[in-house]
Amino acid sequence: MSVHLNSVRKLRVHWPISAETFGRIAAGDANAVQQDPGLAELLHTVGHYPDLGDFGNYKHVFESGIGFEGFSCGEGASPTLGRVGEQTLSPTFVFTTYFDATLDEAVLERVMQELVAIHPWELPVIEVTGPVSVAGGLHRKTPSAAAAS
Repeated sequence: MSVHLNSVRKLRVHWPISAETFGRIAAGDANAVQQDPGLAELLHTVGHYPDLGDFGNYKHVFESGIGFEGFSCGEGASPTLGRVGEQTLSPTFVFTTYFDATLDEAVLERVMQELVAIHPWELPVIEVTGPVSVAGGLHRKTPSAAAAS
């Protein structure tokens, strides 16, 4: 058996969610993701880009997690949540997907522009990594190929 590694880049988007959506997801209610208007818009937007989350026979692959993000807003900020000068904790959904490391930068730029345009925060947290390797699938030797080697 051999493992094929693919060179990919990671796109991670931190998205604020309500305490209700957070609780539903934490309780295992996967429908809460589609029923939250903001998350539904996020999934709809990334769904327009077939290169995101493309693992051959598996399309639109993503991972998610929930947690909290903390921040303090400085003078001049116009926060969606919290107040200037106060520490704030935001229930957050973290969306992660991968794309081929050779994806045209113009496509990535369009993705980023759309994500920033729909993101509810004044300063969205959107991460894009450099190339990393992920297992692309297991390839087993057939009995006849194994005997021949």
